[in-house]
Amino acid sequence: MLPLAALDALLGESSDPHNPSAAEIRRLFERMRRLAVVGMSRDPTKAARRVPSYLAAKGYEVVPVNPHAERILGSIAHATLTDVVDPVDLVVVFRPSGQAGAIVDEATTRKERPAIWLQEGIRADPEAARARSLGFLVVQDLCTYKVHRALYT
Repeated sequence: MLPLAALDALLGESSDPHNPSAAEIRRLFERMRRLAVVGMSRDPTKAARRVPSYLAAKGYEVVPVNPHAERILGSIAHATLTDVVDPVDLVVVFRPSGQAGAIVDEATTRKERPAIWLQEGIRADPEAARARSLGFLVVQDLCTYKVHRALYT
């Protein structure tokens, strides 16, 4: 299957019909280099650790955001997204849907205007709609690992 066709199939599995197109997501993956991962886990058995580890192995710089950790994957962990001072291209959210909206809102205050990605099973519809109305690229209920695999394997 061609990469965009595979990605289109994944997009069809997401519960958010307002996600960007496969072509827009591919462009994001082509330009992004630095990701802040909110809710990154210290536990290597959890998806919130395995997915960022995979992305780091693929050459992306992963910035952990976890108030309960000092370091993850050898990088300093930040307590909040606001504590990440260097620009990021993407904010990846691994927090429950009930907490994700506040993170989406926090991401929209960043001057570099990063894309915002809520992992599979996570939605924050009002905040995502507001962020999209401000011109942010927002993805909900989709796994960055699966998308990367669809695009690059």
